[in-house]
Amino acid sequence: MTEIIQNDGTWVLDGDALRLTPGRDKNVGLLRRTLGEIRVPLAALAGVSFEQGKRCGRLRLRLRDGADPLLHATAGRLTEPHDPYQLLVESERYGVAEYFVDVVRDALRLEQVPPVPVTEYLLPGPALPLSVSAGDGTASFDGERVRLEWNWKTEDAKAAGGARTIALADITAVEWLPAAGLENGFLRLTVRGAPAGVPPKHDPNAVELWGFKKDPLMALVAAAVQARLPHPSAPWDGAVDGGPAVVEAAVPDQGADGDGENHDALLRRLRELGELHRTGVLTDEEFTLAKQAVLRRM
Repeated sequence: MTEIIQNDGTWVLDGDALRLTPGRDKNVGLLRRTLGEIRVPLAALAGVSFEQGKRCGRLRLRLRDGADPLLHATAGRLTEPHDPYQLLVESERYGVAEYFVDVVRDALRLEQVPPVPVTEYLLPGPALPLSVSAGDGTASFDGERVRLEWNWKTEDAKAAGGARTIALADITAVEWLPAAGLENGFLRLTVRGAPAGVPPKHDPNAVELWGFKKDPLMALVAAAVQARLPHPSAPWDGAVDGGPAVVEAAVPDQGADGDGENHDALLRRLRELGELHRTGVLTDEEFTLAKQAVLRRM
């Protein structure tokens, strides 16, 4: 067993997994504290690194694409205090951190873990049942249905529809976006048959977030739902109207022999799709379908 203990948390390599436990330091983010200890199988890791700084350093784990529903649901938007895969290291413990990195890398080589995307989630996501109150509502999830309830700050027309209970079978995608600057964030469920493009303030399938302390906890709800949706690399079943045309437009045919369909090109395509989605060119459903098509080619 190899471990590093810091005020920010404790990381332990124990057999075929890493155990990541958040510390009790005031700078540890609310999401990490609420999520608690995470067990990360070595098979889910793509790499580990350590970066030195003037006052403190930082250990970082890089997971294989598609291994963790939390990372999929948050799409790289977790800030450092809330990211469970980063650990602040005090300067006098730099030697321990470097040794820890060497041991983990040796374990990955010994297990012959390939740093490539996976086709199923290797982490289970947050524990259930789960309920979070933030922004203009409360989102609860029991593994089978999501319930959205509104508070006194909810826009009137949205609140007039009352609380909503949405079966997991009716959800095709989930997205969490933190507030940034003057732009509000949201937790949004893409529901079969619901109109797309409705602002979160008016969307009965979304909780609007305003940048307050509990906003990151909505990412846990997103991750718990994501863990129970089909994996992004799962075959597309054509359930969403217009899906084939979207996929064909977003992922051009590269020929039956797969010329040009290398890993780097597909990763670039994923980044392009993400940018199209962020700028509103692709809707949530279109982005999900196109991304699944690219991941299948990997």
